[in-house]
Order: sequence, then structure tokens, then C-alpha cells
Amino acid sequence: MAERVFIDTNVLLYADDLDADDKRKKAQEILHQVYVDGNGVISTQVLQEFFVAATRKLNVPPEIARRKVELLARLDVVAILPVLILDAIDLHRLHSLSFWDALILRAAAASGCRRLLTEDLQSGRTIAGVQIENPFAV
Repeated sequence: MAERVFIDTNVLLYADDLDADDKRKKAQEILHQVYVDGNGVISTQVLQEFFVAATRKLNVPPEIARRKVELLARLDVVAILPVLILDAIDLHRLHSLSFWDALILRAAAASGCRRLLTEDLQSGRTIAGVQIENPFAV
């Protein structure tokens, strides 16, 4: 089985963004591959962020966004528990990250992922044992 990889919300959103052209294609390729390999990981935070951003920013009707959340929930989903929140607070303080980014990193680490696909953090940096990768960097 392929190495587990944590997928951030922005990758999921690009897969549905009709204005994103190259990024949409790349995001769709990533999602296809993690479903085929069975190695994709997200968190309850990512599911929530996806629903809100898809309905607000991409104008996806709520019933369609709900169905997409159902499909995304077929990936391995990390539940955000109080211990992860407390760990994220510590990571936020230690590395001057936004709390939400710190929570994504803690969820990735807790699920055994060594890679986080996102464009929101500094690509190439490793934090809490998780290497940050921008899949859209050229």
C-alpha cells in the first residue's frame, strides 16, 4: 500500500473550481490517485471547511456539497478530538502558525501521514514530522 498522504482543503476545492484550470486538473489527478491507492487522509476539519468554502466561494448548492462531503468521507477521516486541539495550540505557539494550519498538521501527524498536500504552508518545510508539499508548484 502506498504511503498515507494528508490532503488539505484547498486541494479538494480546486478539484471543483471551474476557474482553476491547471490546478483543477492536478487536484482531480491527486484525488483519483488517493482513491485508487487507498492512502488519502483528511480530517473532520477539512470536511467542514470544504462544505463552507464550496457553498460560499464556489457557489456549489448545499445539497451537492453535502454529497461531495459524503464521497470525501470515504477517505480515511481523522476526528478532531480535544487532545489534537491542545497539541495544535502548542504547535501554533512554537512555530507561529495559524491555529487552523497547526490543527491540520497535528491531524496529519496523528494519522501517520508523513506528507501534507497543501498550498497554504511553506513547501519543503517539515513540522511535527510532516513534510509540507505544494502539489501546484511548478
